[in-house]
Amino acid sequence: MFAGRVLVFGSALAAALLLGAAHGGQTVPRFEASACPRTPEPIAALKSARCGFLIVPETRTNANGRTIRLAVAIVRARNQPAKPDPIAFMAGGPGEAAILDIPFLVEGGINRDRDVVVLDQRGTLYDVPDLNCPELDQFYSKQVGLVYDAPSTGKVQADAAAACRNRLVKQGVDLSAYNTIENEADFVDLRKVLGIRQWDVYGYSYGSNLALSLIRDHPEGIRTAIVDSILPPDHVSLPWTWNGAHEGITTIFNDCASQPKCNKKYPNLLSTFGQLVKRLEAHPLVRNVVPEQGGTTVKVVLDGGTILNMLVANRPKPSEVPRAIVEMANGNPRRFLETRAAAAEISAVPEQAQGMTQSIACREFEPYGSPAEILSAGKKEFPDYPDSVLINAPQLPFEHELCQAWNVPAGTAAQRVQVRSTIPTLVVSGAIDAKTGARWGRAVADALPNSTFVLIKDVGHWVIVRSPCAQQVFQSFLASPRSPTTSCVAGVKGIEFDLK
Repeated sequence: MFAGRVLVFGSALAAALLLGAAHGGQTVPRFEASACPRTPEPIAALKSARCGFLIVPETRTNANGRTIRLAVAIVRARNQPAKPDPIAFMAGGPGEAAILDIPFLVEGGINRDRDVVVLDQRGTLYDVPDLNCPELDQFYSKQVGLVYDAPSTGKVQADAAAACRNRLVKQGVDLSAYNTIENEADFVDLRKVLGIRQWDVYGYSYGSNLALSLIRDHPEGIRTAIVDSILPPDHVSLPWTWNGAHEGITTIFNDCASQPKCNKKYPNLLSTFGQLVKRLEAHPLVRNVVPEQGGTTVKVVLDGGTILNMLVANRPKPSEVPRAIVEMANGNPRRFLETRAAAAEISAVPEQAQGMTQSIACREFEPYGSPAEILSAGKKEFPDYPDSVLINAPQLPFEHELCQAWNVPAGTAAQRVQVRSTIPTLVVSGAIDAKTGARWGRAVADALPNSTFVLIKDVGHWVIVRSPCAQQVFQSFLASPRSPTTSCVAGVKGIEFDLK
């Protein structure tokens, strides 16, 4: 319940539904109550949550098209009665199952004083349709045993994407409808059909892109915005990823260099890692590995692109990175091998719907940077690395080839307009975030006159759920959006490295 603001399943909802339009003989948008999803591991917060589906058009440009069902869970505030304005949560990915993020939100205290409205963005796990791609999931499992940067690997990925695309299209899915503009409209509709007068929006990673787009295009009903690990709508592209990769990785190296004990034990990390990238790219390391959690032996290939992208993904953990690099340089690649082997596991319930991931990436990221521009951006950040490493954008290798197979039109220019808004906004970045570099948090905050920018030194991607200090700032901001207390930030120390 939203402290009297809305009776989610009562008369307020019924009245709100009258605002919808007829779509195939039924009112759309609308909300239908249902049982909460059954998740692989029980989620305690779902026992007291209110759940259902938001029913919306697959594409709002087709008044006679089909509708889709988006899973919704309203998580109760820990402290009751809840404060008036709930929090709308926008997951990352794109394509991540927001429902499965609920334990992280609860552990991070996001629902301390306010209910949290969790909407599975269109095409994700608990929606109908779910744009899951087992073809790509299986490829990513096999990728651990392939040369990361080999064109043959890119072809296998593109073929897997084509197989998924063809299957989804045969099912009647309009892949071009899974985009940020439609995602924005889904949240607008959800607020209205639930009868919520105003809410706070919180998005991380791709969800920050969505939240920023929402305050730009649909500011009505938004009290505040919190964006975490920033993906700026006006800049994101495949070349753009190189800047964040360089900033996050070198910040880890510099943090070690600034600590005398770490610097003594693990000196010259940038140079050592660069030499490893070049050596492994020329002569990939191939091993059969038993994963740390046990199970079937896995073939693992470590080339230059693999180890670079592992650091972008914070694997191994940042605290272990210096030790893992020096051990490998000295002939012991165990940490990298075991960490990479773990990626071969295929979950029975995939947390990321690759169909939604690729529909957005191929519409909104890939068209804004050619392979030559990706290579140029990579050379700017890592001038000594081999071209075969730098021609592939971090996190999205051979995306140009994949997008040719995925075959969706480029997004509109309206999606890439810089966000300028007077809505109070908290902008949070992690200093060691190699996916969405911290400089982009500062850049976004500079364009928002009522913003507060916070940089947390010892955290990478998705800061607020991982940092107690960021959680304090988050709650202070919600209580006082124009003057939050940020004093804990100065007391956050750098990474506590493994010096054993």
